[in-house]
Amino acid sequence: MKKLIVSVFMLFSICSFAQEHFSGIGTSKRIGILNANFNPAELANLSSKMEVNVFATSVNISNNKIGVSDITGDEDFEDLIFQGNEPVNLRFDVEVAGPGFAFRYEKWGFAITSKAYGKLNLVDIDANIGDAIANNGLNSLVNFTTLNGNYNQRLVGTTYGEIGLSAARNLWETDKYKLNGGATFKLLFPGSYANFGADQFEGTVNYIGGNSFLTNANASINVAYSGSLGSSFSDFDSYSDSVFGSLNGFAVDFGGTFTIKDDNDGYKFNSGISIRNIGGMTFKDENNSSTNYNLLIEGTESLNLSQFDGVDSLQEVEQILIDSGFLTSTSSSEDFRVKLPSVLNAYADLQVIPTLYVSVFLQQKLTDDAKNDQITAQNVVTLTPRFSLKNFEVFAPLSQTEIAGFNAGIGFRAYGFFIGSGSAFTALINDSKQADFYFGFRFGFGKS
Repeated sequence: MKKLIVSVFMLFSICSFAQEHFSGIGTSKRIGILNANFNPAELANLSSKMEVNVFATSVNISNNKIGVSDITGDEDFEDLIFQGNEPVNLRFDVEVAGPGFAFRYEKWGFAITSKAYGKLNLVDIDANIGDAIANNGLNSLVNFTTLNGNYNQRLVGTTYGEIGLSAARNLWETDKYKLNGGATFKLLFPGSYANFGADQFEGTVNYIGGNSFLTNANASINVAYSGSLGSSFSDFDSYSDSVFGSLNGFAVDFGGTFTIKDDNDGYKFNSGISIRNIGGMTFKDENNSSTNYNLLIEGTESLNLSQFDGVDSLQEVEQILIDSGFLTSTSSSEDFRVKLPSVLNAYADLQVIPTLYVSVFLQQKLTDDAKNDQITAQNVVTLTPRFSLKNFEVFAPLSQTEIAGFNAGIGFRAYGFFIGSGSAFTALINDSKQADFYFGFRFGFGKS
């Protein structure tokens, strides 16, 4: 279990990336498939008659404990992440947009897109139990720690693929105004999943002779896994080799846009609202398992937490706990359904002068990250000033995120190529708790 937890923080040192994907470029004046990812109604506003997405990749990580400057320090990540009493939250997310095609025909816009996702998250992990497992209580000032977690603590990872079929239509238009509606129907291909949840975790950790022992404990435990993540949580191949499984889930996005036009086939003001990722997918595999347990340790009994040292899979964690005799199964199933992270997106982009725009973007999650069958999301607010020409843009997203707080970045677009980061500036000038990077290439053809 120690290896299982520490491997998460090794990802932080290897891949320093975070926040919402494609920060800044997603509200670009050059409207294309990326904009439609946030709101399918934008397809009726495509800047070109047709667009081809060649590739786009965004890698994100954010946390509430470790700053960028800590990466170059002498202290171990597990020592830093488990300091203090604030629960640990970490989000590691990768989104890869594969080949896609979009086109406009009269008042309609259509698209077919492909994506792959990989996620590894810590949700509200008690710093004291983490310190006990990873460090044998190194950060504790006394020889015992009382646990009183009145929430669900989760270690969760998932991979899945997606094919999107989108359509949008102009609903109303005058010389000055335009109103669109649109929807995306998503075919989901679940790859691999693993979840360890410990709800209402109470107990005492005693530190004796360099070891940590859990006593007088009770919790509701969920252990669920499917595919390769059940047998290895830290192996990168477990994520990359299991992205696309069989078709076994559906989801939908829908939204609308309102535009005030200018005199040059552009806009003075563009706004939109959408709800994304309504749906879920069912995981099925030969090693599928989802079991709910009650954990109960009473009297003089204790669980030696050093047993989890070197453990790298949920299957091993589950077996150690079962062998301890402290777990009682309450329900079990082979196949299980996982919900996508439904979010509300709202944005507005205002032309200040013909080459200067300012946009505001909001992402508000509509689901509860504490639930064991839920893929996580973040709340984000981003303000982006942008210098924009037809074939060139430079923009500087300023974001406030739920996990890592304030960050500032920069991005560029030259024709169809774009590159950027939502946290480059804050990572360089202060102790930012997130960093991110994205790039991609698409091209359009045909007059708008």
